[in-house]
Amino acid sequence: MSDEFDKNEQDYDLMPDEGHPFASQEKQNKMGIMPINRLLITMSLPMMLSMLVQALYNIVDSVFVSMIDEDAFSAVSMAFPVQLLIVALGGGIGIGVNAILSKALGSGDRTRANLAARNGIFLSGVCFGLFLLLGITSIKPFYSSITDIETIIDYGYTYLTICATCSFGVFAQFMFERLLISTGRTVLSMITQGTGAIVNIILDPILMFGCFGLPEMGVAGAAVATVIGQCVAALLAIYFNRHYNPDIDISMSGFSPSPSIIVDILRIGIPSIIMQAIGSVMNYIMNLVLISFSSTAVAVFGAYFKMQSFVFMPIFGLNGGIIPIIAYNFGAKRRDRMMKTWKLAWLYASIIMGLGTFVFLVCPDIMLSFFSPSENMMSIGVTAFRIISTSFPIAAYCIVTGTLFQALGKSIYSMVVSIMRQLVALIPAALILAQFNNVDLVWWAFPIAEIMSATTTTIYFIRIRDRIISKV
Repeated sequence: MSDEFDKNEQDYDLMPDEGHPFASQEKQNKMGIMPINRLLITMSLPMMLSMLVQALYNIVDSVFVSMIDEDAFSAVSMAFPVQLLIVALGGGIGIGVNAILSKALGSGDRTRANLAARNGIFLSGVCFGLFLLLGITSIKPFYSSITDIETIIDYGYTYLTICATCSFGVFAQFMFERLLISTGRTVLSMITQGTGAIVNIILDPILMFGCFGLPEMGVAGAAVATVIGQCVAALLAIYFNRHYNPDIDISMSGFSPSPSIIVDILRIGIPSIIMQAIGSVMNYIMNLVLISFSSTAVAVFGAYFKMQSFVFMPIFGLNGGIIPIIAYNFGAKRRDRMMKTWKLAWLYASIIMGLGTFVFLVCPDIMLSFFSPSENMMSIGVTAFRIISTSFPIAAYCIVTGTLFQALGKSIYSMVVSIMRQLVALIPAALILAQFNNVDLVWWAFPIAEIMSATTTTIYFIRIRDRIISKV
């Protein structure tokens, strides 16, 4: 390591306490000078903790819904494809803004960083308009395309209409938290996410079951609690950006959209959007496959996605720390820091996923017991949890390496990997295995797909290593 870099690290140690969430950044952004292991932990740990709170919210929300009845739980589970689309648009645009903004700060271009932030806010508003329209016109046809069980359709229409037409909170939350993450203020992002999730958890039983004299709202209460939690998180993120994030200016005064910046955001973000949208399609088709066995199988699939969030959400929090570190050091032409970040992230992700596999193999019955399962749901679910969890360690490598692709502006690679995993491997495998009229066989589609994903990821990693990383 060069003398200049050693000096930078000494300079960093003389700075004011940057562990404090509101401390200002001086001399040079910490993503360029802090030791990588320490940086990765300080960047990712707050987001991992906030993601764990989000995972807890997802489970608590579903636990309360399952107390109504199994049809209500199935209806909320079937809403997941549409909710994935919301995450796809909000998260994809956020990734585009994150990569551009972090790279601009790394190269000292504050003007471009501000343009990325403002145009990202504008695009988030456009996304809300789209889902407002979809929420008004398309929810009942969506449910009717999956099932003809009227109680499930009614529950689902109530729940998802509220979530879609009031999605302004989730889109604002995505964008303003990404702006905090892009400038290294992950503790503030943790506070906003955690606060929103806690508000949601508190309001769920109050609104659903009519506590403190309020009317009993059922699944509508779960949706309203979700929207309120998202709005609280969004308002807090806006406040933090305006008062404790001097690296960017988010004022929209005199703003006019910049076509070139929007194109750059979408160029990076669209592959991520497509990846998530493919996940939505996969989830929708899997629900169609599973409903052919029973609505209980759909409930098991929903329960699995809720419980696996305890394993995957920390990885996504880790990824939130990876992107700005790699993008910043890519802009600063520091290949050593880029690759060390990727290797350490892969190690941490593998440990988390390995622990997740162990828990899913050993105590699936305990996890299922949270969802008031019938005997049939317990029987199907134990087998499903054990089979699917065998793919977790492979997923660790694929997710972290895909994040490397995104940070280097090659989100198209991640998109192709996602297509190969979910459309080329998982869905065909599930459809073929379903022909044997044994729902237990359908779950093997997930490990099969993950092997396909790892193979494709490795091919693209070799390409990006030779064409981009080796030349930094």
